[in-house]
Amino acid sequence: MSVRVRYFAAAAEAAGTDAEDRAETTLAALRLAVVAAHPALERILDRCAVLVDGTRHDDDLSLDGVTHVDVLPPFAGG
Repeated sequence: MSVRVRYFAAAAEAAGTDAEDRAETTLAALRLAVVAAHPALERILDRCAVLVDGTRHDDDLSLDGVTHVDVLPPFAGG
């Protein structure tokens, strides 16, 4: 099983990539793993919207059957 994680804006800059495939089985495990792999994400991940196939979910969500997870930092503007 593999989930495509897509990073946007400041999250992509912190991760050093705009996308990667991950094998974690829950959203909580995914959060921990991406911070371990990309330590700069630690400073912004808590403020990011993390969408699983386009929807927000709790960290205990199983990623079985999930296509993609999007990490979107807060956007400024008006």
